[in-house]
Amino acid sequence: MQPASLDRLTPRQIVEELDRYVIGQRDAKRMVAIALRNRWRRQQVSPELRDEVIPKNIIMIGPTGVGKTEIARRLAKLAQAPFLKVEASKFTEVGYVGRDVESIIRDLTEQAVSMVKAVHMEQVQQKAEQLGEERLLDLLLPPAGAKPTPIALDDLGREAPAGYESYEATRSKLRLQLREGKLDPRSVELEVKERGFPIGIISNAAGMEELESGLRDMLGGLFPGKQKKRIMKVPEALKHLTQEEAQKLVDMDEVIREAIAKVEDAGIVFLDEIDKIAGREKSLGPDVSREGVQRDLLPIVEGSTVHTKYGPVRTDHILFIAAGAFHVAKPSDLIPELQGRFPIRVELEPLTKDDFIRILTEPRGALVTQYQALLETEGVSLEFTKDGVEEIAVTAAQVNDRTENIGARRLFTIMERLLEQVLFEAPELTDRKVLVDAKYVKDRLRAIVKDEDLSRFIL
Repeated sequence: MQPASLDRLTPRQIVEELDRYVIGQRDAKRMVAIALRNRWRRQQVSPELRDEVIPKNIIMIGPTGVGKTEIARRLAKLAQAPFLKVEASKFTEVGYVGRDVESIIRDLTEQAVSMVKAVHMEQVQQKAEQLGEERLLDLLLPPAGAKPTPIALDDLGREAPAGYESYEATRSKLRLQLREGKLDPRSVELEVKERGFPIGIISNAAGMEELESGLRDMLGGLFPGKQKKRIMKVPEALKHLTQEEAQKLVDMDEVIREAIAKVEDAGIVFLDEIDKIAGREKSLGPDVSREGVQRDLLPIVEGSTVHTKYGPVRTDHILFIAAGAFHVAKPSDLIPELQGRFPIRVELEPLTKDDFIRILTEPRGALVTQYQALLETEGVSLEFTKDGVEEIAVTAAQVNDRTENIGARRLFTIMERLLEQVLFEAPELTDRKVLVDAKYVKDRLRAIVKDEDLSRFIL
């Protein structure tokens, strides 16, 4: 099942979309755009050839904060595909306590089920709202013959004398009052299901997660949830009842089938810190070997079947994007089999002062825009001059050169430090306009930037 948007997006258009959120890194964007377009191309070839076309997995090499994760994340959002970011260093080889690598696919499947279910819930939302409204009206005005007896309301919503008007007329009046919000202050009593689970299973041993999940599902069926009465305001009750009705209307079997297809044909896994498990040296003692983790990763990257609580999931056509700084290790330090499954290597460039200027101002949700919007909520107008933005960029580049280079993440620290006083005093400011120019930036950051020891701790 291909994502609906891919048939309309050429590689050039994919790069243009990524440009709106990530500055620079043209080579990396081109590579992921080709990989994404190849998914659509694969769906167009004959069925007998389709299974032979495997994704060309990618290794991104570059320092932290240059956009590796953001490129992968935006790509998945663009493709409307299940996306999971995991740190390779968090996994352990089989036989040790810790997360096993197959949990990557289980987590990805779980996310796909949530994605597809949300789409199906949206499709039935209108019907669910109607049914939820009817159930709420039944609570406010029980049907004839039910207990307690119906309450007739007059034009002001007060209880009227018996025989005042028919049940249907009263119900119609009540429905109108509900939609107009006149019943919002009222409370109703609802029966809410509680999922009781009498036994706690706690295990983080490798390979036990699937067993635990299965036991929970099985025992959950043996011990159905109890009914608990809760008092809710009318708007909250309506929301709860609508949610319940939507759950009933969604065909979970269809959701699961669609979700598994989405994982198998469009899933993207981002393996961060792959360089932390590179290396083939053998160590003595009980330490988990990095090579062992690589060998456990190999089957799911090569293509295997992972059993999840929703059924078997094949990993043959999941796209894996690995990333790492590779300051100490090299991609060639990975075991040969794993290297072979990542045929595309792309190096990301360190960010320059000009990149920082663009990052501050160009992307959707740029930092400058964010802080302006935050302070607007206090009635404070925050204006950045061109030389002010440039001075922030120069400072970020300097601090990255002198201390640890953390790329664009340095801008978050500097902006927060720069605007700390304004953010603190905003509700009390008499001057509702703040101008951030080069002088403003230098005055607030000069001392910290000059003192390298201090900048290591503060910036």
